[in-house]
Amino acid sequence: MKLSKQVKAFAEAEPWLVSVMANTSALLYETLPDVNWVGFYLMKDNELLIGPFQGKVACIRIPVGKGVCGTAVEQDRLIRVDNVHEFPGHIACDSASESEIVIPIHVDGKVVAVLDIDSPIPARFTQTDEEELMDVVRVIEERAAL
Repeated sequence: MKLSKQVKAFAEAEPWLVSVMANTSALLYETLPDVNWVGFYLMKDNELLIGPFQGKVACIRIPVGKGVCGTAVEQDRLIRVDNVHEFPGHIACDSASESEIVIPIHVDGKVVAVLDIDSPIPARFTQTDEEELMDVVRVIEERAAL
């Protein structure tokens, strides 16, 4: 079953955003090969605050414009990084991470969160991953409620 269809089922059963994020992070962590962290950061008081995730303990707060997550919010776009050590201002929550993908999540046109996925493999994420993860985010944006 396509990941976005499973996320849609979560969101139809319980549209509260945090519940959808909790099950989505578990689904992606169990399904995607070669990932070491999958989770969400939610916007609060103009910075990102840790939300539901799977993986090692992570940074609690990330300022907008800092690291891959904060830059994705500031630029309001998906960011795929093949080598996190080459990303200016990268925030290393897990020293094993080598690559990362971050996708902003919108409600009413405003960034409310990001989906963040790390991998211990350089250049782990592909265009196909981007497309499938964007489908997952679109479902969250369409179905989930705050």
